Amino acid sequence: MGRRIAFVGAGALGGYVGGHMTRAGHDVILIDPWPEHVAHMRRNGIELSGTTAGERHTVRVNALHLTDVQGLVKQKPIDIAFVAVKSYDTEWATLMIRPYLAPDGFVVSLQNCINEERIAQHVGWGRTVGCIASLIAVELYEPGRIKRTVPTGGERHTVFRVGEPHGRVTRRIEEVTELLRAVDSAKVTTNLWGERWSKLVVNSMRNGLSAATGLFGNQRDALEGPRWVSIRLGSEAVRVGQALGFQLERMLGMEPEVLARAGEGHQDALSEITDVLMEGAKKRADDQRPSMAQDIAKGRRTETDYINGYVAARGADIRVPAPTHARMNEAVKRVERGEVKPSPQVVAGW
Repeated sequence: MGRRIAFVGAGALGGYVGGHMTRAGHDVILIDPWPEHVAHMRRNGIELSGTTAGERHTVRVNALHLTDVQGLVKQKPIDIAFVAVKSYDTEWATLMIRPYLAPDGFVVSLQNCINEERIAQHVGWGRTVGCIASLIAVELYEPGRIKRTVPTGGERHTVFRVGEPHGRVTRRIEEVTELLRAVDSAKVTTNLWGERWSKLVVNSMRNGLSAATGLFGNQRDALEGPRWVSIRLGSEAVRVGQALGFQLERMLGMEPEVLARAGEGHQDALSEITDVLMEGAKKRADDQRPSMAQDIAKGRRTETDYINGYVAARGADIRVPAPTHARMNEAVKRVERGEVKPSPQVVAGW
C-alpha cells in the first residue's frame, strides 16, 4: 500500500501542494481549521490555478476539520505529516498529529521561517525533516480556491528543497522529494540550514515590507524608497547568517555577498541587485503579495516575530546588529494593532 500523507494546514501552501499530490494519485488528508474552507473542499473539491490556463484544476480531496482529527485513531496511521501552518501554530499542530503517526512516521516542516527545532521538541530530531518552498507565491483567496501568482519553476528554478537536519542524504528525503515533483521541481539538499536562512533572507526583504506598506510585490520592488529598504533588510540578514556560520545559497539570482554589499552602499553591487529585483518583477502577476501582506488584508496575525523579528533577535545574540529588521518588526506590529494603516509612509525616510 502507498504511504499515507497528511497536511496539517491546508491553506495557501499546504492546500496547493496537497491538492497536487492528491491529483497525482497519492493518499492525502488535508486538515484545516477554517470551517468554510473545509466545507467547500468537501463539497466541491479544491480549485487550483496559476498563471496559465493549463494550471487550472479542480481536485476531489479528503478534507478534515480540526475537530475531525480524533477520528484518525480508527484509520491507517500517517506516514508523512507535512506541517504547513503559520510559525506561531507550529507546536500545537505538531502535538495534534503526533499520536496518529506510524512507528516510522515523520514530520516535514513545509513553512516559512525556521521551525524544525520547535517540531523536534515534540517528535524528536529523528522524526523531523525540513522542506523549503522557494518562489512559489500562492494565495488562498476564497474558501477552496488557491491561486499561484508566479510561473512554475520547472527546469528554470528548483522550487522545493528537502533536507535532513544532520545534512546526510536518506531514503526518506528522497521519497519526499519525489512526492513533491508532482507539484513542481524538487531536489534533495545537504544544506538544510543554509537553504533555510537563504529563504529567510528573501522573506525578510519582502513580507514585512509589503505588510507594513500595503504594496503588492511589483510595486514594492519598483519604488525606489521601499526597494532600498528591502535591499538593506537583505543585506543585514545575509551578514547575520554569515556570522552564524550558514552556507548561504544564491537567492533568486542574487549572490549573498553582492546583496550584503548592496545594502552597505556599494554602488556596483546596488546596481546589480536593483536590476535583479526589477527583472524579477516582470515575472510576477501584478496582484502578487507575500503571505504577511495577505494576513494584514485578512485581519490575521502575521509571522513578523519569526521573520524580521527573528533576524533581529539572532543578530543581537551574536552582536551583529540588524536595526532595520528590528524597526520593521515593530512597524508591522503597529499595523497589526491598528495604530497605523498600511502605507509607504510607514517606511518613508528609512
